Amino acid sequence: MSEQRILGVNRAVVALSVARLGDAVGNSLLIVVIPLYVAKLPTSLLTLSVPVRTGVLISAFGIVNALLQPIAGGLSDRSGRRKLFIQVGLGLMAVSTILCAWANTFTALLLFRILQGIGVALTIAASISLMAFVTEKRTRGSSMGLYTALRMVGFAVGPVLGGFLYDRFGFAVSFYAGAVFILLGWTMVQLWVHDVSREAAAREEGPELRLFDSDLLRPELVSLAFATFAMAAAFSMVATLENEFNARLHQTALAFGIGFSAMTASRLIFQFPAGWFSDRAGRKVLILVGLGLMAAATPVLGLVRTPLSFTGIRVLQGIASAGIAARAFALAADLAAAGREGQQMSLVTMGFGLGIALGPLIAGLLSPAFFELPFIVGGLLSLVSVWVVYRYVPETVESR
Repeated sequence: MSEQRILGVNRAVVALSVARLGDAVGNSLLIVVIPLYVAKLPTSLLTLSVPVRTGVLISAFGIVNALLQPIAGGLSDRSGRRKLFIQVGLGLMAVSTILCAWANTFTALLLFRILQGIGVALTIAASISLMAFVTEKRTRGSSMGLYTALRMVGFAVGPVLGGFLYDRFGFAVSFYAGAVFILLGWTMVQLWVHDVSREAAAREEGPELRLFDSDLLRPELVSLAFATFAMAAAFSMVATLENEFNARLHQTALAFGIGFSAMTASRLIFQFPAGWFSDRAGRKVLILVGLGLMAAATPVLGLVRTPLSFTGIRVLQGIASAGIAARAFALAADLAAAGREGQQMSLVTMGFGLGIALGPLIAGLLSPAFFELPFIVGGLLSLVSVWVVYRYVPETVESR
């Protein structure tokens, strides 16, 4: 693996991070466009309302992506060709995004979104595994911080860009622009990333590939997966309840958008300091602190009465997630068994993906009982994950 660096950072880390930025912009750009697109599409198989069909598209993409990651990770481990998996995944995402512009029924759009989910699964599983190879343990926290930070930049920029392109140019240009950003990531990987060479014989003598590996049930990996699930579910719950928040707080959609994005902004600001700290003081302690803050902040979301307090709590959730996500990925890389990095680390990314997919669904199901209930449940999930991580996850970094 080339050790050339850009501003002190391994250029392979930069390339993988930019690839995640590209696919994040390409996918999140569709957040604004898809609900509008669904409203104009006929549906022959599913006679459901527009909000329900939109929810089906979001959840189908997230669930397919999350559940396939361990399988994709195992396949990339077995083949040893992680770069190829990343490029196939990004290529599938770009093609399916372009096809979305040509969908003339809801069923076709759902199929293309599922293909996008498969592409993301291939990309994430192989990328996170390759990150374990191209980083050193003493700086892995900072490298994972860059990787997740650029992903969050993509998710912050995408919806704004998608809304602008839709207003100015319509649906098709929005989808094509998403594909262009994904292909930018593909190009960076092609130019700057090389597979870590492995002896073919070593792979042949390794354990047989299984679609489900019992080693995935190692307590420390399951605990980290649960922690990322609890975190993602807690901060994604608000997406379903925009109308309710706007009515309760007497605020506009713009005010909700500012509060919603405040979580991403604060996470970006604290991502790099958290990575630097975790490389010196330990990863587990930051995960515990982040989960504790998430457990305290999330229930308060159900009690806020002003747009300013809503934004403030979202800032706290962003700070909490800065201590959890990248640190959990780095710790999983430290713990992953040689030759099983992709499959074992993808269990943690699967937890994150399921949290993003199921958090809004949990909120939608529980909020009719009373508005505060989903946020109480989100806080309890985070609180339980504090105990789980404390009990079952070891520290891998000696305090310096």
